Amino acid sequence: MAQLLVRNLPDDLVDALRRRAAIHRRSVEAEHRALLETVLRSKTDDFRGKLAALRRATEGRIKDSSQMLLRESRDER
Repeated sequence: MAQLLVRNLPDDLVDALRRRAAIHRRSVEAEHRALLETVLRSKTDDFRGKLAALRRATEGRIKDSSQMLLRESRDER
């Protein structure tokens, strides 16, 4: 497994990480890992899942360019 060294963090950020780790009863290192995992994995996986669902839901539809749709909307006014 890889290691990560983060340098030059502001003291207040490190203090906040220590407080958060204490609340969750984890080491600062474990809290840092948990935060990175939460931010980087869950949002990406969730986004990819939603994107795949949208692609399945719109599969086979004719896709017009947004520019053409805007022009049609303006012409209707």
